[in-house]
Amino acid sequence: MKQNTAYIYVVTIVATLGGLLFGYDTAVISGAEKSIQAFLIESQGLSSFLHGITVSSALIGCIIGGAISGFVSSYGRKKALIIAGILFLLSALGSANPEFLFFNKGEASMGLLWMFNFYRIIGGIGVGLASAVCPMYIGEIAPAKIRGRLVSLNQFAIIFGMLVVYFVNWGIADGQTIEWINEIGWRRMFLSEAIPASVFVVLLFFVPESPRYLALKQEDDKALSILSKFNGLEKATKILSDIKLTVDVNKAKLFSYGKAVIVIGVLLSVFQQFVGINVALYYAPRIFESMGAAKDASMLQTIIMGLVNVVFTVVAIMTVDKWGRKPLLIIGSIGMAIGMIAISTLAFMDIIGITTLVFIIVYTASFMMSWGPICWVLISEIFPNKIRSQAVAIAVAAQWAANFFISSTYPPMMEISNGGTYLFYGVMSIISAIFVWKCVPETKGKTLEEMESIWKKK
Repeated sequence: MKQNTAYIYVVTIVATLGGLLFGYDTAVISGAEKSIQAFLIESQGLSSFLHGITVSSALIGCIIGGAISGFVSSYGRKKALIIAGILFLLSALGSANPEFLFFNKGEASMGLLWMFNFYRIIGGIGVGLASAVCPMYIGEIAPAKIRGRLVSLNQFAIIFGMLVVYFVNWGIADGQTIEWINEIGWRRMFLSEAIPASVFVVLLFFVPESPRYLALKQEDDKALSILSKFNGLEKATKILSDIKLTVDVNKAKLFSYGKAVIVIGVLLSVFQQFVGINVALYYAPRIFESMGAAKDASMLQTIIMGLVNVVFTVVAIMTVDKWGRKPLLIIGSIGMAIGMIAISTLAFMDIIGITTLVFIIVYTASFMMSWGPICWVLISEIFPNKIRSQAVAIAVAAQWAANFFISSTYPPMMEISNGGTYLFYGVMSIISAIFVWKCVPETKGKTLEEMESIWKKK
């Protein structure tokens, strides 16, 4: 029996629904944000500071979810994904109807505001779990030759989820009055997430547990059975033997393979955020407004950027197992540096228009064909089996913390200097290229067990 590629892809697609929900949950707030402001903030005369906290509260949950992912996944990758799916479902239902049980429908209060934030944080914990466990699970079931492509599918699912929810939000709001959107529409936007969340939870009951997790728990018969479905019995026996060589003792201490592997994993996560991808997208609406698209600027921006993201993530999926991880990351860093430094120069010259838009697309495309998906690929595969769940949790928590730092420092940095802000992200892109060149090992074509020997040598 040969490798069952179709079965591998089916299981991967089910797992990537977690990535789709990751993108869906983080982007759904974009359509509801103004209605939330009107209903829960302005109606009570509350500050813009509380509005900012409410819009970004899910990020708090993301940090928590990333931090606990190692603990949760230690009870099973599949169980962790099911928990994430349930959290997505609870967040969708609760965010759409935060008055449930404790408050009167449509009556704003501080208690209702905090209850809404509670449900958003619940969803954020689901995002944090999914962002760590989905790539880990896919990486542990995927054959070495196509692992990069399969893990990259998770990033495609994330940005596809964002694109889907932009259209869903637009479809709900299209042709409706502001009053209807502020009263009912925003609730339907959040509720819409319940559909993919329910599908995700149900389908997870039909996919297998990670064979590497089962081997770690000494359940060799189950691990061999699952590996055989993916690879055929002969190859599965060889893979299981290799896995057992790396998990033949109890779970190792975090720094059993030295500090370098942990530091590299954390820095990959930090650089993915410090290059400024989120703030680049924040800048785009200004350009559309300057080009006379003020009325529908935000929708046009999100759809165009969403399409760019999809196209260039596909480029990464098609090339990651041919070119390797390091070349794509370095090429992407150079492209991002060119884009950001050009945007910085134009900002210093007070020029905004089609030229700036072109360089933002250069920057965004460079990110999406490199650091967007490849960072997740590397985080899923560079850590040895015995410390993977712990190390991935640290790396993902660091990523969300870096996301929070960059997002929160963007407004004050822009007040000091527009050009200087974008120059900072350009410099970070250059440093990220040097970091990859000097420190990150190439993992193309290597089994997860072969990765352990790299760190033993170091």
